[in-house]
Amino acid sequence: MNLGLENKVVLVTGGSSGIGEAIARQFGAEGAKVALTYANHADAAERIARDIEATGTEALAVRYDLGDDRSMSEAVEAVGSRWGAIDVLVNNAVRWPERRQLPFEDVPPEAWRQELRANLEGYYFTIQKVLPYMRKSGAGRIVNLSSELAEDGMPGGGTYTAAKAGLHGLTASLSKELGPEGILVNVVMPGWTMTDKALAAFPPDMIEQERLQVPTRKHSVPSDIASLVVFLGSAANGNIHGEAIRVTGGK
Repeated sequence: MNLGLENKVVLVTGGSSGIGEAIARQFGAEGAKVALTYANHADAAERIARDIEATGTEALAVRYDLGDDRSMSEAVEAVGSRWGAIDVLVNNAVRWPERRQLPFEDVPPEAWRQELRANLEGYYFTIQKVLPYMRKSGAGRIVNLSSELAEDGMPGGGTYTAAKAGLHGLTASLSKELGPEGILVNVVMPGWTMTDKALAAFPPDMIEQERLQVPTRKHSVPSDIASLVVFLGSAANGNIHGEAIRVTGGK
């Protein structure tokens, strides 16, 4: 299938590892010009950009901090200045919640505000900055990465799940506003995904226990998420719009 991505400009936030890295690489494999952002791991992002360029297309690694408006604005402008367009935005960057075992009523207000601001306001702000480029071309694709936890919940994760659920409402409203302009907006909801971080963070017996609860009896890997995101961000997606799609193995 020809996805029509050759020479399209794609911005993937949080593209220096895990799911974001897989997304950036798959877009590059389709001939897109790929900008991938990083918060702290410049070396990893630049290595991925070089790998993408080795396939025959162009790539750019740029710093981006979900909690810093100036950083986000400068990242978008860097991409726009280099290529004069942004055709696809993949909002994948995330600020993970602090590992705390506090009752909800004991969560510090400042922690709530910081996590909610990064994981919801950061997406809103980036979309705002990208939209002028999409409107200039008369079309575009926005894919927002959420989580199954937005629907299923997680004890101790109220700030994170609230932010991700808010992202669903934002996407639904944007679908009504941007659809007439040819800009398609969707949400992708990964379940437990076998990234390097997940493998390092959780003991093998816990990972196995979770796997047995998945109807397909397997966890997703980053390329499973990336394949869907690349399709939704391509011209092959002609009318999938305003949807929230789970990638959870049926869980």
